[in-house]
Amino acid sequence: MSDNITRGEYVALESGRRRGRGPQREPNAMGAIFNVFPLLIVPVLMYNIWAFGRTATGTTAADVRGLLDRRVFGINMASSESTVAGGASVPVEWIVTGGDLLVLVALLLLFVELLKSTSTGTAAIFNHALSMLVFIICLVEFLLHPAFATTVFFLILIMALLDVLAGVVVTIVSARRDVEFDRGG
Repeated sequence: MSDNITRGEYVALESGRRRGRGPQREPNAMGAIFNVFPLLIVPVLMYNIWAFGRTATGTTAADVRGLLDRRVFGINMASSESTVAGGASVPVEWIVTGGDLLVLVALLLLFVELLKSTSTGTAAIFNHALSMLVFIICLVEFLLHPAFATTVFFLILIMALLDVLAGVVVTIVSARRDVEFDRGG
């Protein structure tokens, strides 16, 4: 224990560290925006710009769905399959589409959102509220706009729902743990 702080200050500092709270730091504006901003809005906005941009130019919803299935790139895999006629083996190709890439981006951002949901505080509450708004917007678009009635957007919608549920569950569990009951009477 240092001579510069009192025993009470030391005990308060140590109990805060045990609860996962370090010494109070000066708030960082970029960190605050990152904590409040629901990251799953990025793939939702990407899909919105892509779908509304396509439908505004006269492309139909079926064309938008077809563009999701368009091949972006392919990778030859180590495995191969033999053809029945000649018996020669042909390398198997893994084909990645635009929709696959969008789902991959959404999954990575969902992982970050789940990590962010473990924090408590005002920023986390705003994040949960904005995540709920993202989910509602996704649900309305999925139900009402034909260009959003795809499996890719449905998976993004489910990820937005999981983000909301994880945030609420973690907040409830951490709030329950932080409440102290007086059992003495």
